Amino acid sequence: MDDHAQTAPSALPAAKSPQGAVPDAVVSALRTVFDPEIPVSIYDLGLVYRCDVDPATGHVAIDMTLTAPGCPVAGTMPGLVRDAVMKVDGINNVEVELVWDPPWNQSMMSEAARLELGMY
Repeated sequence: MDDHAQTAPSALPAAKSPQGAVPDAVVSALRTVFDPEIPVSIYDLGLVYRCDVDPATGHVAIDMTLTAPGCPVAGTMPGLVRDAVMKVDGINNVEVELVWDPPWNQSMMSEAARLELGMY
């Protein structure tokens, strides 16, 4: 798993949540959802700020942002994320909330995303 830049205090570094490691299957599901304007997953872009997984209940709570508040997919992206994570075995409920603080910036991208976009 790639580390996200530490400049955003609430970004999800090294796929951790306050409850511990986020299961690889959830991270893999998040990596199937792509920003429509940037050919990189929302996870590697650093758009996922929090992902809490309760293995006992199968509940997942995700706080995420978009690259800009006026992003045209603001209405559909939470549903796409929810649908992707719901496909993970053992997940029964997914809540996705869009948050705008801190504002997203390029420093939140993983090293892999920066390489993919030629930003080195």
